Amino acid sequence: MRIVSVHEGVVPISSQIRNAWIDFSTMDCSIVALVSDVVRDGKPVVGYGFSSNGRYSAGEILRRRVLPRLMAAEPDALINDAGELDPTKAWPIVMNNEKPGGHGERSVAVGVVDMALFDLASKIAGQPLYRYLSERYGDGQPDDKVFVYAAGGYYAPDKGMRDLQDEMRGFLDRGYRVVKMKIGGADLSEDLKRIEAVLEVLDGDGSRLAVDVNGRFDLATALEYGRAIEPYGLFWYEEVGDPLDYRLNAVLAEHYRGSIATGENLFSLQDARNLIRYGGMRPDRDYLQFDPALSYGLTEYLRTQEMLAQHGWSSRRCIPHGGHQFSLHIAAALKLGGNESYPGEFQPTGGFADDAVVDDSYVGLTEMPGIGFEGKARFYEVLRALHA
Repeated sequence: MRIVSVHEGVVPISSQIRNAWIDFSTMDCSIVALVSDVVRDGKPVVGYGFSSNGRYSAGEILRRRVLPRLMAAEPDALINDAGELDPTKAWPIVMNNEKPGGHGERSVAVGVVDMALFDLASKIAGQPLYRYLSERYGDGQPDDKVFVYAAGGYYAPDKGMRDLQDEMRGFLDRGYRVVKMKIGGADLSEDLKRIEAVLEVLDGDGSRLAVDVNGRFDLATALEYGRAIEPYGLFWYEEVGDPLDYRLNAVLAEHYRGSIATGENLFSLQDARNLIRYGGMRPDRDYLQFDPALSYGLTEYLRTQEMLAQHGWSSRRCIPHGGHQFSLHIAAALKLGGNESYPGEFQPTGGFADDAVVDDSYVGLTEMPGIGFEGKARFYEVLRALHA
């Protein structure tokens, strides 16, 4: 098996929504197609990847560094001793001549290729990705459904309390039991009104509501909000301060008794390990949100999982950011605690297969070989056009 051509592009996932830090009016993401020399039903098998959401496209790094290195590799460089395509063998190839540290947009670019390679490998094996991964990196008995929560509650022009409540009711009507909303983009009194409006929809059950600050708060504000929201008994209090401010997170954990979630903007094993060492995270109640697509791909995520196990963390405390099919398969294969979901945003890349059904905040997996982008019609149309 060898890759005969690569195709790279950009797809817009823009929206008028905003969180406490940024708006998404110009948001986009990178997409790639890796065309192999393996032919099925008269067509070459193609692996697809994209760069999740929340970070911009990384086309310059893909075009100038990552993809040329991949295509210049020896024909058997990605093949393991069993004669199979092994995506993890791409790591030393695409990271050749890269200095350590600086895990930003480079990790996004590498993650796009990593996703496409795993899509390709599992398609060649004739397995849905979660079964392929479970047999090779799990215990061979993957979860048959995954917990998902509906992420929304963004700030938007002219969006009032009733609109926010209607949005959350829509999530419940789609089968979600747990929902998430943004805070930190208004003052405390306004955000408390917004939280209480959503709690009305949830019959007052704070354990079904997560709130997300997107890293906006300094320590004093983090503690002030923490004191105000702790009585609600929320599902979690997410990414409260800057992702690399481990001391802020540690001090918050000393004062806030509820669950804290963070990690979506940490893009390497080293940064994840520093969070565990210095961030005060509590393995009995807190959640880790590393996004495999943004953090050098599944290859690095597997190393991160190994590190977490060494530090006494259960994989069930991991609920990846991103709300996409790649992390959904990973969650089932590695027996994570769940996966984010964006029922209405970041299209066409976000979300799961078109026929996916959410029941009591759980969703099953597609049985298509690979990640199953072929079962997401709008996105698959974009991907096919990339290499037409």
